[in-house]
Amino acid sequence: MKKLIPILISFFVSAIIVPLMILISKKFNLYDKIDDRKIHSGQISRLGGVGILLGFASAIIYLIFETDVFKGMEQNIWFLIPAAFLIIIMGIIDDIKNLKARIKLLTQIIAASLVIIGGFKFKDISIGYWTINLGYFTYPLTFCWIIGITNAINLIDGLDGLSGSISLISALTFGIFAYYDANMSAFYLCITLACAICGFLIYNLPIPNAKIFMGDGGSQFLGFALAIIPLTVTKTSSFVSLPYAIAILLIPIFDTIAAIWRRLREHRPINSPDRFHLHHKLLLLGFSKRITLGIIILLQILICTFLIFSLWLGRLTSMALLITVYIMGVLFFSIIHFGKNQALRKQD
Repeated sequence: MKKLIPILISFFVSAIIVPLMILISKKFNLYDKIDDRKIHSGQISRLGGVGILLGFASAIIYLIFETDVFKGMEQNIWFLIPAAFLIIIMGIIDDIKNLKARIKLLTQIIAASLVIIGGFKFKDISIGYWTINLGYFTYPLTFCWIIGITNAINLIDGLDGLSGSISLISALTFGIFAYYDANMSAFYLCITLACAICGFLIYNLPIPNAKIFMGDGGSQFLGFALAIIPLTVTKTSSFVSLPYAIAILLIPIFDTIAAIWRRLREHRPINSPDRFHLHHKLLLLGFSKRITLGIIILLQILICTFLIFSLWLGRLTSMALLITVYIMGVLFFSIIHFGKNQALRKQD
C-alpha cells in the first residue's frame, strides 16, 4: 500500500497546484508571451510546470522516507531534487523576465553537473550483441544528453497538450522498460512523473481549450527529468541503453536537430524562435490543431509500441525493430518537410 500512495500523491498534488497557479497568474498578470513560435492567442497562465514539479517532488520525498525503493540505486537521489528545482526556477524566471540564453545554459550546466556528481551517467552503450564501454567519454556524453533533452522537450512545447503528452507516453514507456528489468527505482521515478503530468494535462489538453501552459519552467523540467530517468541504474539493472532512450524521445530529438540545422542554414541564432517545428509544418499542411496533436501522439505511441515489443524478442529482432523506428522517424519528418515546402510554394 505504501508504494501506491506516492502515485496518488503525485497526481493529486499536481491536480491541486495547477488551478492555484491559474489563480496566481490571474492576480499577478503572469501570462504567456506571444512570439514567432507560439500559435495561441489570449491570456493563458504559463506556470503549470510548478504543479508537475511539486507533484513529482512530493512523491519522491515520500518514497525516500517511507519506502526502500531507492536503496538499490547506484546514484544519490538527493542530487536530483535540487537540480530539478534549479531548472524549473530558472524556467519560471525566464517565463516572466525573458532571461538571456547564456544564463539559461549556465543554469542547465549547473543542474546537469549536480546530477552527474550524484552518479547519474551513462557507463556504456549496448545494442544487440555489442556493448561499448564509454570510459572517460561517459561524462561529456551524459552532459550533452541532459542538456540536449532538456532543450528538446522545451522546443517542441508549442501546441496545447503536445509536450505533456509526448512526455507522458515517454515516461510510461521508460517505466515499462524499468519494470521489465526489475529496476524499481527507475520505475517509480517514471510512474510518479507520469501521474504528475496527468494532473497537469487535465487543464492543458485542448478540451475545448487549454486553461494553462507548463511554460519554459515545466517543459525544461520535463526534459531534464526524462533525461535523468535512463541514467537511473541499480547494481543489477541498467534497464535502457542510449540507442533505445534516443528512440523513445525520437520526435523531440529529431525536431530539435531539424530546428538547429534550419537556423544554422539561415545564419540565425540557434535559440531564435520560428514557426517551422513539426507541429507548425502539420498546421501548414491544413490539419487542425487537434488533428495535429493527434497525429504526433499517434506517432509517439507507434514508436513506443515497437520499442516495448522489442523487450520480448531476441537481440537481432530487437535491433531490427530499433532500426525500423529510426527509419520510420526519418521518413515521417522528411515527408512532412517536403509537404511543408510544397504548401509554402502554393502560398506564394
